[in-house]
Amino acid sequence: MKRWITVAVLLMGLRALAFDLQGHRGARALAPENTLPAFALALSIGVSTLETDIAITRDGQLVLSHDPALNPDIARGPDGKFLTVRGPVIWLTTLDELQRYDVGRLKPGTRYAGLYPTQRPVDGARIPKLDDLFALVKKSGNKQVRLALETKVTPTAPEETLAPEPFARALIKAIREAGMTERSTILSFDWRTLQVVQREAPEIATVYLTQQQRGFDNVSADKAEASPWTAGFKYSDHGSVPKMIKAAGGRIWSCFFVDLDATKVSEAKALGLTVLAWTVNEPAQIARVMDMGVDGIVSDRPDLVREEMQRRGMVLPAATPTQP
Repeated sequence: MKRWITVAVLLMGLRALAFDLQGHRGARALAPENTLPAFALALSIGVSTLETDIAITRDGQLVLSHDPALNPDIARGPDGKFLTVRGPVIWLTTLDELQRYDVGRLKPGTRYAGLYPTQRPVDGARIPKLDDLFALVKKSGNKQVRLALETKVTPTAPEETLAPEPFARALIKAIREAGMTERSTILSFDWRTLQVVQREAPEIATVYLTQQQRGFDNVSADKAEASPWTAGFKYSDHGSVPKMIKAAGGRIWSCFFVDLDATKVSEAKALGLTVLAWTVNEPAQIARVMDMGVDGIVSDRPDLVREEMQRRGMVLPAATPTQP
């Protein structure tokens, strides 16, 4: 008996030490983001985690969408034409209404399309429900792949989403009902939802997202007051992002890779945090970020991250050929 316990502990340790390769929005650079074909492709390539974004419809359905409203760069209406302006807000739209839109192709000529020339369209793809993703994972037979589920809540536009507390509770309920608590993490830039998860579902790990750029900064390190995104935790009280996350009860930090360096990674690890970098897509960037000592990478090109992992002799996640 003792021998089997020892083996189990060793296996748990190996899993904990494994590099976390996350397919961002499935595999956004290769297939339409947050669609079942993108997640099936990521499973077929071989990732350790499927990363996606959660929105909630007017009739309470959890769906996969990065944007609170339909994005005209990826959405076509029932007439087959791309939207010319921002589409309906998902929180104000029913699931049936949402299913009328095709999100299987990038709008030609847009800056967004230019960023992902390798993406292959899948005409007819719809915004899936979270339950559809759970079903796909179960159908694949991959019992190790994890799910990173981001709550898309915006404190600066509260009218566009369900409030943080009921949003977090709805996601917790869905994860529990699917039997995926041990394989899921809940992540957010809006740390209020993470505080709810930590209080009410401690069995589900939380991931603290940060970005400190001119276009978007959810940390506000240059201000004395707390950022509206950080659930009352002030940078000025702690002096660094890792210390903020530690104070908030977090164990995992997912940082925009441009904001990371080896010193910050070392500090975070000394505090006992796991460090992920997002969204890292170019081979040189992937190698540089891995050299910092991060524990995982979130990427639109999980195939390129696998190539770098293979060059370094790292254990690769299982590839599970899967059809959507």
